[in-house]
Amino acid sequence: MSEIIECVPNISEGQDPERIAAIVQAASSVSGVKLLHIDAGRAANRTVVTLAGGPSEIEEAAYQLVAKSVELIDLRRHRGTHPRVGATDVCPFVPLRNSSMERCIEAAKNVGRRAAESLSIPVYFYEEAATAPERRALPYLRQGGFEGLTDRMSRREFRPDEGPWIPHSSAGALIIGARKILIAYNVHLNTQSVELARKIAQELRTSGYSVKEKGVQKKVEGKLPACRAIGWYIEEYGCAEVSFNLLDYTVTGLYDAFVACRDRAKALGVEVLGSEIIGLVPMDALVAAGRGFSKGKTKGEDVLAELAIEELGLSAMRPFSLSDKTIEGQLER
Repeated sequence: MSEIIECVPNISEGQDPERIAAIVQAASSVSGVKLLHIDAGRAANRTVVTLAGGPSEIEEAAYQLVAKSVELIDLRRHRGTHPRVGATDVCPFVPLRNSSMERCIEAAKNVGRRAAESLSIPVYFYEEAATAPERRALPYLRQGGFEGLTDRMSRREFRPDEGPWIPHSSAGALIIGARKILIAYNVHLNTQSVELARKIAQELRTSGYSVKEKGVQKKVEGKLPACRAIGWYIEEYGCAEVSFNLLDYTVTGLYDAFVACRDRAKALGVEVLGSEIIGLVPMDALVAAGRGFSKGKTKGEDVLAELAIEELGLSAMRPFSLSDKTIEGQLER
């Protein structure tokens, strides 16, 4: 079986179908690359694109997508709920079949250097491709957003890894790297209170939150390991939600995040309406969630996955099918 690398660029456009189509077309038209999925969010004003292909092909596709995003997206006019610093805000490479993290790091470095040189855009390497420990995490690199980039980049410690030491005037900066499979997962709450969603998020995410007790700042650790979370309001659904990034679903999976969020919301007097996976999900992550809900009863993998879909409420807002929403389902098409 040939080597396959997944690339999951997140572009800062979720409202203009023609612009999204043009950017996706620039990448998916590269020979040997397969477009697996497009997930556009209007309120977030952001689209998650999932591509797969051989190492050299996926590098070319990623570069073409970044270049077209720089051409078509102007962050000076961009408004959305999701944090962002770039037109292509983040572009991770993920080893799928017969590939390695080392090859994904190489892909990130190759595309990042090419983008910096030919597009005059500052580039930061993150996660496994990071050049410094603090640069592994997206929240550190995205702090202050596009609007705060000029000020941050004036500081020596935040100079980019490649490219100019000032933001691109309309496209900001590019964050590119290599990582394990990440699950972007949102839980919808039966409330419009962003404050409540943020409270749940900070109590559950690994980094936790800070409180002041008797004039002293104290760090409170979060409940879930390998997990990032924020709370926001999604206008298209008319509710607040807790948005998770599950960094290692074998440590904190869909079942863990959903149950923890549901129970904390219930304690605060709010019900969960359902949940949603942004982009694609590995089949075994759904099976593991189904196993959690099955209470140890022996069931086949397909049955467990369908149980997970039902119990997590994955079809509450949009239709969900295994063939459309799993990595395996898309690769087999």
